[in-house]
Amino acid sequence: MGAKMHFLLLFNRQSKLRLQKWFTPVSERDKKKVIRDMTMMVVGRPPRSCNFIHWRDLKIVYKRYASLYFCVGLEDQDNELLTLEVLHRYVELLDKYFGNVCELDIIFNFEKAYYILDEFLMGGEVLETSKIDIGLSIEEAEVLQETFEEYMSKPTY
Repeated sequence: MGAKMHFLLLFNRQSKLRLQKWFTPVSERDKKKVIRDMTMMVVGRPPRSCNFIHWRDLKIVYKRYASLYFCVGLEDQDNELLTLEVLHRYVELLDKYFGNVCELDIIFNFEKAYYILDEFLMGGEVLETSKIDIGLSIEEAEVLQETFEEYMSKPTY
């Protein structure tokens, strides 16, 4: 793909973190600082600003969809436009699963949002580009989970 992400953060306009994925080792203390810095920087920007920010030794790429900001930290040499495409693909995958995803879907089904992300990205790089293949993988996981729950709910004699 060409872009190595350090982190992916989803937060709302009130700077409440809704999802976080770290692709490089970061201490809990540093994670809190990064989250605080990202939410303050991104939420505070004027609406028509560029979606790229230089911060420390990273390039920050973000995009707002409805009430959520999707924010990624990249290596300085990585491609910003490709990263915007990756963010958009993730939103498309969420939309396909939830049917026009909203913040509440992420709050109440965060494990599904993480699962979709894990089917799409691994180690900060795109694992699978096909929406169809990711969709099939998610459907298979759902069937497996339903079968397991059905099995576990049956009485044992």
